[in-house]
Amino acid sequence: MSILNTILKTFVGDKSKKDIRAIQHLVDQINKHQLEFEGISNDELREKTAVFKAKITETRKSIDQQISELNTQLEGLADIDQREDIYNQIDALEAEALVVTETCLDEILPEAFAVVKETARRFVHNTQLRVKASPRDREFAQDKGYVVLEGDDAIWANSWDAAGKPITWDMIHYDVQLIGGITLHQGKIAEMQTGEGKTLVATLPVYLNALTGKGVHLVTVNDYLAKRDSAWMAPLFEFHGLTIDCIDHHPSNSAERRTAYLADITYGTNNEFGFDYLRDNMSHTPEDLVQRKHHYAIVDEVDSVLVDDARTPLIISGPVPQGDRHEFDQLRPKVADLFTKQKTLLASVLVEAKKKITAGDTTEGAILLLRAYRGLPKNKALIKFLSEEGIKQLLQKTENTYMQDNNREMHIIDADLYFVIDEKNNQVDLTEKGVEYLSTSVQEDNFFVLPDIGMEIAKIEKSGLSSEEEAAQKEVLFKDFGIKSERIHTMTQLFKAYTLFEKDTEYVVMENKVMIVDEQTGRIMDGRRYSDGLHQAIEAKEDVKIEAATQTFATVTLQNYFRMYHKLSGMTGTAVTEAGEFWEIYKLDVVEIPTNRPIARKDEDDLIYKTKREKYNAVIEEVTKLSEAGRPVLIGTTSVEISELLSKMLHLRKVKHNVLNAKLHKKEADIVAEAGNPGIVTIATNMAGRGTDIKLSDEVKASGGLAIVGTERHDSRRVDRQLRGRSGRQGDPGSSQFFVSLEDNLMRLFGSDRVAKVMDRMGLEEGEVIQHSMMTKSIERAQKKVEENNFGIRKRLLEYDDVMNAQREVIYKRRKHALRGDRLKVDIANMLFEVCEEIAINNKQSDDFKNFEFEIISNFSITAPVLEDEFSSMTERELTDKLYETVHQYYQQKTEINATLTFPVIKQVFENPNNKYEKIVVPFTDGTKTLNVVTHLETAYNTKGKNLIEDFERNITLALIDETWKNHLRKMDELKQSVQLAVHEQKDPLLIYKFEAFELFRGMMGRLNKEVLSFLLKGSIPTNSNSGIQEAKRPNRKEKLKTSKDDVLNTEELAAKSRSIGAGAGQRSRPTIETVVRDLPKIGRNDRVTIKNVQNGESKELKYKQAEPLISSGQWVLVGKN
Repeated sequence: MSILNTILKTFVGDKSKKDIRAIQHLVDQINKHQLEFEGISNDELREKTAVFKAKITETRKSIDQQISELNTQLEGLADIDQREDIYNQIDALEAEALVVTETCLDEILPEAFAVVKETARRFVHNTQLRVKASPRDREFAQDKGYVVLEGDDAIWANSWDAAGKPITWDMIHYDVQLIGGITLHQGKIAEMQTGEGKTLVATLPVYLNALTGKGVHLVTVNDYLAKRDSAWMAPLFEFHGLTIDCIDHHPSNSAERRTAYLADITYGTNNEFGFDYLRDNMSHTPEDLVQRKHHYAIVDEVDSVLVDDARTPLIISGPVPQGDRHEFDQLRPKVADLFTKQKTLLASVLVEAKKKITAGDTTEGAILLLRAYRGLPKNKALIKFLSEEGIKQLLQKTENTYMQDNNREMHIIDADLYFVIDEKNNQVDLTEKGVEYLSTSVQEDNFFVLPDIGMEIAKIEKSGLSSEEEAAQKEVLFKDFGIKSERIHTMTQLFKAYTLFEKDTEYVVMENKVMIVDEQTGRIMDGRRYSDGLHQAIEAKEDVKIEAATQTFATVTLQNYFRMYHKLSGMTGTAVTEAGEFWEIYKLDVVEIPTNRPIARKDEDDLIYKTKREKYNAVIEEVTKLSEAGRPVLIGTTSVEISELLSKMLHLRKVKHNVLNAKLHKKEADIVAEAGNPGIVTIATNMAGRGTDIKLSDEVKASGGLAIVGTERHDSRRVDRQLRGRSGRQGDPGSSQFFVSLEDNLMRLFGSDRVAKVMDRMGLEEGEVIQHSMMTKSIERAQKKVEENNFGIRKRLLEYDDVMNAQREVIYKRRKHALRGDRLKVDIANMLFEVCEEIAINNKQSDDFKNFEFEIISNFSITAPVLEDEFSSMTERELTDKLYETVHQYYQQKTEINATLTFPVIKQVFENPNNKYEKIVVPFTDGTKTLNVVTHLETAYNTKGKNLIEDFERNITLALIDETWKNHLRKMDELKQSVQLAVHEQKDPLLIYKFEAFELFRGMMGRLNKEVLSFLLKGSIPTNSNSGIQEAKRPNRKEKLKTSKDDVLNTEELAAKSRSIGAGAGQRSRPTIETVVRDLPKIGRNDRVTIKNVQNGESKELKYKQAEPLISSGQWVLVGKN
């Protein structure tokens, strides 16, 4: 490969050299301008910022004027179509303005960068800078110790405090830093070696892009760096009147954090930026929003953020409404009794199975064995018996026999069981015998049986009731269905708790709480809860306090969060090895920036040993020798365990050392700061010291500099490069040496056989070592294979999240329109048309006028605008237009009526001298549920109630979007798990996920549209009195929301999970809800049948083979054979 690269470079040229040549002319211009600026005063230098801003404003002037004119046209414009056209024009103009602004920034770049460099130079050569005090200087002087006012002048000191550390400014940008700054402004990744001053480099593009006033975000990997860098670099920006803040200084959802985002430059950690985005999309008033549009971000340590952490979802979760929580307590004794009954039954079944198999009756014995396995697969006696020779194979053979033809004969096995456990799919299903036993225990036959929606609807429709009475009876039916569905779900979760989750294995009980145990590490995951009521079920099982269930409220991966920015760039010391991934996922090019001084570090070839024991002994010998020579040593490890092992070995040698690992991460800055002292030994992970430099004294440099000792090669080359990069900063001397053994994970998986044979042929004794450049290159090739595999996994995960992201964008866009209210009328009109079109098309295709009438009454509370004869004669388009026109007109009338009805109440409250309210709460109801709407009292009075109705539209749309989206997120989580088994059906899980997700989302949007419109059309103030109206008080925002990052399995864990799934590959199953079994005539696959939708009552007539997948989905039920 290296030979091929050499040939390609000869003919095509070196990419890094080409990149540098392309921007060298800009560096020359910057230096030229900087020399010119040396001759101007401090005030003239500061005036340059105002000149740059004026030029940007002038460039955008014509576009901004057009946008302003279009916004003026919107005022008072009632026509929905015209409003939508204007909104589209505004969006197009704003996109054009961004392009024009970027062109202008490119033009002023040389001068702007020169201003920053000259400012840095003046802070270095002057202890104070005196300028004429501006209003902004006077603001800074109030809380910034480095700005002092003297009369009309402001004096800026060149010393200040940076996150608790006093500093005196001593840095001036050199040419390679200018190259790095240009690269960042161009939206690329600048790979710069350790010690090259990446923090200073960022000041150049940050200043330039902050001139637009749209905000620049500088993203760091931890809050220490965010706070340090924002304080360290602040005077450089503030001297020119720019504002700077750090979000990690302020609580979430606070006014202070909102102000931080309004600053020209905002520092913060990647997690907090992501969580703020999610919180904004959960807010209920525009005043709660903290973030602006995502304009430009620079990501420090970009490989860590956009590669290592990017696929990890950020999740905000919280409690779900309690509902009928008491049913856990009510149903627990019944489930416990049934569990005990089956356990007793299967104990005797297993004994009988053992007897028959021992006696040679393997046929009958295997049937009993399979029954015991299907009933209680985690039975310890059963597990022990299955470990005997041949028993497991006998079970699998019998299971395969009964699973043939889609489990056609499995009912024979399950006949005597009360419930069946599918451990592979984490599912428990009641049998008919179990349903019968539970129904007897509560003395109600249908207590656990869902009503047959199809048959009950048919009965109601044939009863000759009026349309209104018919609709009312159907509502009662659907309500009963919902209650029993929830009851069955509660019971199913209790069965899972009793049968699939074992105390002290999956969870422990501590301090009267159920706490989940991490299956990978064995550590308790404090604060984490199972979702969808499962945690409550386990709490009921263990008889502890049943806490509120939690569910996902909002989630986004960092990959998709950072792709929202108009422009994105990054910097790190190790990016080129992941250049392909950066380009493919983020369209970010990697530019290798040359070092300011040549690298003097000596990188030795790897030392390869046979065993880990030999390797660690060699490491300790080498470290002891280096330490005695007065050189500081940094030992890189891959885990906490190895760190602690080496620490014990060094203690035995009485070598003083510091240890930095996950348990001591808070001391990282202090430990790394000491790591450059003579003879100091520091044990740390391979990623130690990101964002901090190990600085060396002259004495240390004379003794050979910092020595890097790597105890193992990491799967990724850039992690090893990160460790090596700790040494040799700014031309300092140093060395790096990796110690490798054949027992290391990387060597065990790649090439260890070949290396072992070489060592055997050479007759190497214990403790002897191989060291050769070919062996080092062989290891790096192995790392490259692992990197490619990891990239494939990350890309696959991104493809899954892209599906979720597309849905998220639609929902959050609609939510933003509802929150701000400016485009909500257009959204409501579009919702109305979509629902009318769906009702018209579905019922026209099935020629079902009765259902057409029912849907119009239930959704819109009006009678059908056409008679049955007209319905039959009109086309789908004509029917849609007629229905839309009628409902839209009714909605406008309803809006005016609501405003008229509420105004007297508003008037009475406003004109009452005892009421000094600014905002009031007005209750609205649709007859079923009530929603409190907050509105500004004076505005509602001045608009004669119209503003109240607009607030009503906003509130109901937001509330229903949030509730529907939370439920949808839970279904998407379940879907992602269930599709993985499709691989065993020779199908691509991703394709199935995309298809199923689309259907789920389409169904969710349809339901959301209907729910919103139904409430808007039915909603009204419940009484004409003002007794329900009260002052609106700002809510005390103490919701118990939890922010977390989901654990993502590494390569080995994913492989282990795949093996476990593959070992027990069975049919793909869906969560099932027990329904009553109906006796129907035998139906052939080509017979035509009628099916009904459980949610909306829609009917379809089609062939049974086409209806089968719809019925099995649980959303449709079979009404009858035609």
